[in-house]
Amino acid sequence: MTRYLVTSALPYANGPIHFGHVAGVYLPADVYVRTLRMMGEEVLSICGTDEYGVAITLKADQEGTPYPEYVKRWNHEIHSFFDRLHIEFDTFSGTSRCPQHEGTAQDFFRHLGANGYLDKQETTQLYCETDEMFLADRYVGGTCYVCGCEKARGDECPDCGTWIDPLRLIAPVCKQCGNTPVHRTTRHWYLNLPKLRDEHIGAWINDHEWKPNVRAFIQNLLKDVPSRSVTRDLKWGVPVPEDLAEGEEGKRLYVWFDAPIGYISFTKELMAQRGTPDEWQRWWQDPETRLVHFLGKDNIPFHCLVFPSMLWGTQQNYILPWQVPANEFYNLEAGKFSTSEGRTLDLDAFFAKYDPEAVRFYILTTLPETSDSTFSLEQMVLTINSGLAGNLGNLATRVLKFLAKNFDGVIPPIAPEHLDEMDHLMLGDCGEIGDPGIHVREFRFRQAAATLLANSSVGNVFMQRTEPWALRKTDPERAASALNTLCEWIRWVAQWMAPFLPQKAQELWEMLGCQGQVAQEPWPGIPQKGAWRRLEAGARLGTPEALFPRVEGGE
Repeated sequence: MTRYLVTSALPYANGPIHFGHVAGVYLPADVYVRTLRMMGEEVLSICGTDEYGVAITLKADQEGTPYPEYVKRWNHEIHSFFDRLHIEFDTFSGTSRCPQHEGTAQDFFRHLGANGYLDKQETTQLYCETDEMFLADRYVGGTCYVCGCEKARGDECPDCGTWIDPLRLIAPVCKQCGNTPVHRTTRHWYLNLPKLRDEHIGAWINDHEWKPNVRAFIQNLLKDVPSRSVTRDLKWGVPVPEDLAEGEEGKRLYVWFDAPIGYISFTKELMAQRGTPDEWQRWWQDPETRLVHFLGKDNIPFHCLVFPSMLWGTQQNYILPWQVPANEFYNLEAGKFSTSEGRTLDLDAFFAKYDPEAVRFYILTTLPETSDSTFSLEQMVLTINSGLAGNLGNLATRVLKFLAKNFDGVIPPIAPEHLDEMDHLMLGDCGEIGDPGIHVREFRFRQAAATLLANSSVGNVFMQRTEPWALRKTDPERAASALNTLCEWIRWVAQWMAPFLPQKAQELWEMLGCQGQVAQEPWPGIPQKGAWRRLEAGARLGTPEALFPRVEGGE
């Protein structure tokens, strides 16, 4: 039976994340997982923090904080931010804290070496004489030798996407002290990506079905695939297995190499916690598993080329990715979200003013699915006030408060002679009804959110056409039938809402007097005449509250 293993790119435990990360990776992954579960699929959602590398040691040293304590703090901060937006995972671990991670990463190193995919080479690297250390790629800056971008890093150019050879950077500098580094010789192990490409991965990439933006990115990479160093001279990271180190000291696995292995080690950790330690193999080594990587476009090379090469190169029957729904960049109005450059939001003040669920929904409506998109406070306020308060909230509040005031807070009955008329009007004449879940399964989250709002609008149109407030005086039986139908529709809306607005969906579910968790209800699909009603006449409703209060203009 098919199952879905969903991974979200590991956030780096070296600072806060922002809405750019949320839109690019974590929110669409959460909606996808919630939707699949309501559809009855077996799903596992894996995430955690990437906790090794020189960038962390430098910041921790500046603070005078021990490395484990430093990454634990950022793991907690990042997880807390996800909690604010009701983004959930089955496990949220970390590469330095996971008991299974070091051994799993070292096993990859062993198998790749034994299978002839690791080469040991003497190499020249940039060395900072001021800080007395070899410089990790991301702690080298300079000008890209391909496009001239002055903000190139030592591993990648943010403008043209070129994998950078740091020795070829124009005017390189140490980002820590600002001085010019020198060249020094050292020895390291390299992953032979050209060999892996030629033996299997290149053909697999060409034959695989990708999102259009992902395919375009990968095709450029395949043209000139370099070997990549898998070790570095570091003091914080997974050590090269002692029996394979060949006398080399201070060699650690490069953070890019061990980080994606965290998906596997976190799965092992979770299964051990559940008392089924061998169950991880069913998720990672069974062809019935569909592996879905959620990530931003800057991670496409690693998850579509490098990590699949590592998985296949171990010859341990690991599955390869089924889908990589990578998103483009999500920008703030002033430019790309960047914590280091101060282009972000004061989240405490922001969430004190705006409901996290409303923010969550706005981000979904503006996801950078095929091209870069922008977070706008003005547009967010418009979405909250018109799409949520004026549509979803209006439907729920008007119907349920009217019933509380005029029908003793119970679901009124529908007269048998009104059934066909009401069904025909709601299901056929008040607007097109769509299934948001279909769009979610195809990774079209913006369309899914739009479909949810369109379905809610159907209820509002029905209410305007039937005018139950007027019918109550002239034809109370027909008014009751219309309101009964509206309650049924609101129940459907609550179920459609559950993956997108999980807390608000539950609140609405309880306002209808429904029991249990709406997220545990089956996915509703599209209502069919004669088979879509579930509520009992006379059942008591909950207390109606405003789901989405209107907010003031953005500042």
